[in-house]
Amino acid sequence: MTDQAVESGGGELSGSDRRPAAAGRQFLGRTRELKELRADIERAGLDTLSGRKAPRARVLLIAGRPGFGRTALAEELVREVADRYEDGVLRARLSEPDGTPVPTERTARELLSALDLPTTPGAAEDELGQAVREALAGRRVLLLLDDATSAEQVDALLPDTPDCLVVAVSEGPLTGITGVRPCTLGGLDTKSALELLTRYTGSVRITVDPRAAEGLVEECAGQPAALVLVGGWLAAHPKAAVADVAKQLRAGSDEGAPLTRAFRFSYAGLPSPAQRILRLLSLAPAGLVDPHTASALAGCSVQDAGTALDDFAALGFLRPLGSPLPQYVVPGCLLPLLRGLTESQDRPAELQLARARMLERTVRLLQSCRAITETDSPQAREKLAGLPRTLRFPSPRAAEEWLRVRQPALLAAARLAVADGELDTLARRLMAALVRALVAHFGTRAAAPELYRIHRLVLDVAERRGLHREKAAALLNLADLDAQTGRTTEALARYRAALDAGREANDPYATGRAMESVGGAHQELGDYDRAADWYGRALAQRLARDERADAARLYGRIATAHTYAGRYGEALRNWRAAVAGHRKNGDVAAQARALSELARVQEYAGRPEESLRTCQDAVEWARRAEDVRLQAALQLRLADTLERLGDPAAARLHRGAAERMLGDELQENASDPEHDANAYEIRSTSGED
Repeated sequence: MTDQAVESGGGELSGSDRRPAAAGRQFLGRTRELKELRADIERAGLDTLSGRKAPRARVLLIAGRPGFGRTALAEELVREVADRYEDGVLRARLSEPDGTPVPTERTARELLSALDLPTTPGAAEDELGQAVREALAGRRVLLLLDDATSAEQVDALLPDTPDCLVVAVSEGPLTGITGVRPCTLGGLDTKSALELLTRYTGSVRITVDPRAAEGLVEECAGQPAALVLVGGWLAAHPKAAVADVAKQLRAGSDEGAPLTRAFRFSYAGLPSPAQRILRLLSLAPAGLVDPHTASALAGCSVQDAGTALDDFAALGFLRPLGSPLPQYVVPGCLLPLLRGLTESQDRPAELQLARARMLERTVRLLQSCRAITETDSPQAREKLAGLPRTLRFPSPRAAEEWLRVRQPALLAAARLAVADGELDTLARRLMAALVRALVAHFGTRAAAPELYRIHRLVLDVAERRGLHREKAAALLNLADLDAQTGRTTEALARYRAALDAGREANDPYATGRAMESVGGAHQELGDYDRAADWYGRALAQRLARDERADAARLYGRIATAHTYAGRYGEALRNWRAAVAGHRKNGDVAAQARALSELARVQEYAGRPEESLRTCQDAVEWARRAEDVRLQAALQLRLADTLERLGDPAAARLHRGAAERMLGDELQENASDPEHDANAYEIRSTSGED
């Protein structure tokens, strides 16, 4: 479930396997609230009463302060009614553990991914919200939106169909969404609260002193989060009396709310090293913690960190997540309390050092995650051998699983590192390593939405620090993703900005690539004159630097622009220059392709005999390059040309030859969409990766 353990005392009990008293999960109490919510689903709305069909999904709101079991109640309701929604249940959390609203753009992407639908990198928030609504229009889905901070967040994702149901969890009312009646939560009833304590302490300690147990429940105000913390403490101290705990909580009644008192009481029972580790967990990105994160933050071994996390989960300070790898979340209701302790008991320099250790550990794990995929690289094997055993992955599959499970935390780490502003060097290394790991395991296309967000973060750091070289790299990456998704005008603006940044950095690679990309954008927009002009500028730079392979390729791009513009004479001149360049470079395959394009333009220009001879030359060079697919394509072109020249018999021979070469593969697409030859990595001044 997606609920938080200490917030779930009104529904979920979670604990460590090493503490049987706290183990197991069972929903407790809330019978009246569940009955009201189920009735509210059946309740007729104003549209139904007036004879109109409801235009949007019904919204049920579970309201209350964090720590009162809001999410647990929502999950229990979902469990009870999920069978009515044949298309399943979708879940999304609309705020971070610290209360920061999650952008609708990010939530919409997660929902679309859960529906196995593609998302456009860099798409606007409105566009993605509309995509979610359209995806749900023909489905019967139950949508659980947890920790909503405003009505606008819910409204942006609200399905435009009455066949769906939305269960929203929020601290206050969702003013602005019609027909919403909040189910407001208070404390648990005494019977359920006592049963919750019994799950941790066992029945004997409750039954021998029922008055003290009821007094303890009263001191906790029936708040599930407070009861879980107290129950966890009692489970860890089997000889302690319930009455003594109630007395101590009563003595501190002037120190704040019940949850605050329960937290301080349980925290005070920890050894000093454990207290320090627990406080530092408040620095974990998105509140997500694993043994490596805790180890880096506290500066202890991974094994000791894992043991500490198990203990914290048993005590109710953390909630274990149901994932293939050990992972926990810091409950949102406890995060302010932990951060208050770090501010009062830890020096800022120590906290910054802990953040730096965490980022450095994350960078090394990402480097290991990528290196395990490069099994044929001696350098990668050497790098892996130099890493501690705890940072190595046993197989590429294990590394991919780790990357998939930890991806939300990794992206959150990048966002926090950039927002910090004082750890930019580590932030740049982290983002570079994250990009390479994502591409290595998932491919450029599959990881494009995440890459787009990372490159925007890189751009923020580069602009803040005046790093023109990295600014150019980020702009080129973002522009490439814009161009691939049809936002050519936006891509053109970014390519021009990248050109300016590349010139500021005196980076010939970036400036050359930017000029060529500007030409490509103009060509895509149909402005062939400007396309040819920008390709020409890029060519001049390549020629000045004696970059012959790129120069030959650019001759071809100039020729293509002239061909689109109908200037066949200029196109033929540039294709001949491209052929000559590839021949001088010894690139047989490229020479064959250039000859094939030259033949095509000759045919456009009304020179079929020249096209026939050039095409025959291209076939010979393709044969030398052992490019069977190109040979077959050229044979088909020869057949078409011969038919136009009035020789159908020869045309049939060439077409038959092409069919024999490829057979059924003639209809297949030979391109590989996973790799982009123009992929431009984040280029950092660090030489460590």
